[in-house]
Amino acid sequence: MTRGETGAAREAGELEAALKFFRQWLREPRSVAALAPSGRVLARHVAAACGRNARRVVELGGGTGVVTEALLERGIEPRHLLVLERNADLHAHLARRFPEVEVAAADAFHLVDAVRAARGLEVGRVDAIASGLGLITMSRDEQRRLMLQSLEVLRGAGRFVQFTYVPRCPLSPELRRELGLEARRVSWSLRNLPPAFVYVLRRRRGTALR
Repeated sequence: MTRGETGAAREAGELEAALKFFRQWLREPRSVAALAPSGRVLARHVAAACGRNARRVVELGGGTGVVTEALLERGIEPRHLLVLERNADLHAHLARRFPEVEVAAADAFHLVDAVRAARGLEVGRVDAIASGLGLITMSRDEQRRLMLQSLEVLRGAGRFVQFTYVPRCPLSPELRRELGLEARRVSWSLRNLPPAFVYVLRRRRGTALR
């Protein structure tokens, strides 16, 4: 959706996207984390949490593109943004909506391979990962696998930004200790449906990747 579109066109597009998102939730309720796509206010919180100096960003679970749009508006160059979306219909929607952005039909558990194959990113040099995945519904092993992949592609001080619908970090303290991570809740959006909370996870200083 371009910045020149009218408010009516934007609203019509958002309604169409919401219906598409809801249909995918009906098909795959475990892989699509919410009943409705993220709101624009939440998306701006997520984009801001990536950090003012973020230049190379990966988005996990692009959905209908609300966070993607916020990242672009935040100043992330399309060539340095990689969006992963494994749902075929949502992937096709994202590819049409953001033709200048690399949208990979890939699973987040194959994040390292996706970054290696990306045009504008390198493993170990990504500044931030913006995640819309349902971490809270994943098993501990799944969470650990995802975070290890994420830590491998992030630079040392890189951020893993996660929004969640529960008022606590979706990674347990035990797993955070194991992986050498610190978590901080940076914002929340009570206007989102459902209300959402944004967390930033980073390596503790001096922690090596395990």
